Amino acid sequence: MVETSQTAPPDGTRGGQNPGPVPAPQAGTRPGAAPDRGAALGTVSGPLAGVRVLELGSLIAGPFAGRQLADFGAEVIKIESPDRPDPMREWGRARVQGHTLWWSVQSRGKKCVTLDLKSPRGRELFLELCRDADVILENFRPGTLEKLGLSPEVLWQGNPGLVIARVSGYGQTGPDANKPGYASVAEARGGLRHLNGYPDQAPPRTGISLGDSLASLYALQGILLALYWRDARGGTGQVVDVSLVEACFSLLESAVPDYAAAGIVPGPSGSGLKGIAPSNIFRSSDGKWVVIAANQDSVFVRLAASMGMPELASDPRYSNHASRGANQDELEQLIAEWAAGFNHGDLVARLDQHSVPNSTVSTIEDIFEDPQLRARRMLVEVHDEKLGAVVQPGIIPKLSRTGGGIAWNGPLVPGSHNTDVYAGLLKLSAEELQDAKDEGAI
Repeated sequence: MVETSQTAPPDGTRGGQNPGPVPAPQAGTRPGAAPDRGAALGTVSGPLAGVRVLELGSLIAGPFAGRQLADFGAEVIKIESPDRPDPMREWGRARVQGHTLWWSVQSRGKKCVTLDLKSPRGRELFLELCRDADVILENFRPGTLEKLGLSPEVLWQGNPGLVIARVSGYGQTGPDANKPGYASVAEARGGLRHLNGYPDQAPPRTGISLGDSLASLYALQGILLALYWRDARGGTGQVVDVSLVEACFSLLESAVPDYAAAGIVPGPSGSGLKGIAPSNIFRSSDGKWVVIAANQDSVFVRLAASMGMPELASDPRYSNHASRGANQDELEQLIAEWAAGFNHGDLVARLDQHSVPNSTVSTIEDIFEDPQLRARRMLVEVHDEKLGAVVQPGIIPKLSRTGGGIAWNGPLVPGSHNTDVYAGLLKLSAEELQDAKDEGAI
């Protein structure tokens, strides 16, 4: 399980941090560094400090990018409808005191406010927030902002430098722009689903919403590109248009040129890749699956040595990449028989001894015990005033000088930062704030 640190990170701040080098564990402790324990409220002085983001939308495709921005110091203000909060508050398998923990991860470090964009007063308050914002991040169906009278052209009237990131199923243009899009649909339409699974079987999905997360990471990339062009090159605001389908399509590797030039239609190849050998999963004597990837010539020499069969590397059937691909089934059967003679720990140790790339196929339970991930602080403990210690995935990427961190757990109550944002940023008086509440605007 996860260790608990009773002290703040070395720099004196509170919250899970993106660390530098980690000292070696002392004898008698479990491997890896103990996760940082954060406070319920903190600050992150990352490379995006001073960037203000207004996050609209819900669930994964937009908010995941907002989470990444918050991790690196951006002030992310998450806007939820007063009567329809983000459904992510109810997503996830585990609950603590009635609250799901995925929400606490996806909304960490964000200020949560409620605002009805359909009401005149709500729209007015939103436009005021936009004047001093750097980024709007939304994952509505295309045309939603326009129907609210909040098109990019309207928003740029008050703030020409505003970067507007729009994540949708099919993009903002094209004949299918207005169709609803979900991760599973995008993975199918973008070509990923067809490549997954085994030949002549129904193509399965991955166990995560991959299309959403891919699109969200492209949105993050687009936001950073647009901010750089604006701030370093003297540019203006612009729209970052991200499609879930296109995000999935972008990962098809050689499929596009191969089909265009030779009409090749790649299909699913099971647990390996056709013609790439050996690079597959092999079962140990204790039933664990281990990936062995030794398809490069020099690495295959090392694998053959680890197997006690160095002659395989000079065998014409296996001596080079092309010949191993042509004899893939026979070679992988040979490796499978050899691997089955070891438990997974001994198999991995033997492969490591010969520098052969490998890994046990990890469950989340395995990951919690992984000394490499623990040493890299990829399991971070964040303190929540109501929930206590909440374990979350750590910060990625690791930056040597401007590492990010987790300022606080995702706020459990919608509108937790209403006073902070509306009275603090917009300078609403207590009477004005109450009037906005009475009108249903917030």
